[in-house]
Amino acid sequence: MKRRQFVKASLLTTSAASVLAPIGQATAAADTQQNAAPEFYELRMYTLKNGRQLKIVQNYFQQAAIPAYNRLGSKNVGVFTEYLAQGFTKLVVLIPFTSLEAYLKISDQLANDSTYQQAGAEYLNAEATAPAYERIESSLLKAFSNMPRLEIPEKKARIFELRRYESPNETAGKKKIEMFNQAGEIAIFKRVGLTPVFFGETLIGPMRPNLTYMLTFDDMNEHDQNWKTFGGDTEWKKISSMPEYADAKIISNIHRTFLIPTAFSQI
Repeated sequence: MKRRQFVKASLLTTSAASVLAPIGQATAAADTQQNAAPEFYELRMYTLKNGRQLKIVQNYFQQAAIPAYNRLGSKNVGVFTEYLAQGFTKLVVLIPFTSLEAYLKISDQLANDSTYQQAGAEYLNAEATAPAYERIESSLLKAFSNMPRLEIPEKKARIFELRRYESPNETAGKKKIEMFNQAGEIAIFKRVGLTPVFFGETLIGPMRPNLTYMLTFDDMNEHDQNWKTFGGDTEWKKISSMPEYADAKIISNIHRTFLIPTAFSQI
């Protein structure tokens, strides 16, 4: 009898271990992700006025900038055009950096990179009478603690949504970031299919204080359905009903842009 009880207990222990091991591994992976040092992102918006400029800037990133950034440690550079754009208006570029130091060094490194300089000459040396672009609007972002690294989606046809949440003051902006991190809004996003690529607090850039993040979807139908699911989620309703997280207190404006990746985009 004792032997049978021992065998039964051993089987139960083994079975429990086999179930708990993947859970433990997943938890450990999540803890590793959240404990990682945050990335920094440069988010660029190129204003363009014609197809010639669009071609020059795209060629620059495909042939010169992305290879150089990759060589210098910045992987997964995203380059996007506007979804259903009216004419040639915007090109959006997301450049990740492993640290603030890496971001600060990049300009000098590119200046000393002869391969980059040669490949990007048309863009870098464009004449004032025929500029490569009209203007660049650039922001420096710091990744959120609960998503300190880019999460690259599967390479296939898809759309991206870039959202900027502006807050009435710095305290309110920090509260919205807390809502995503500590209150669990990022986890809800992932559960309902609002697949994030990155979340970042804008350290330098226009329209501060704000946070910016990017989501991805197969198409607009999935976009609409998953946002609807999020709006009806019980956990989201519970969090958003807390007085300290009321939109009227912490959000003053929401700006969104729909994007599609270029053929050479690494996101």
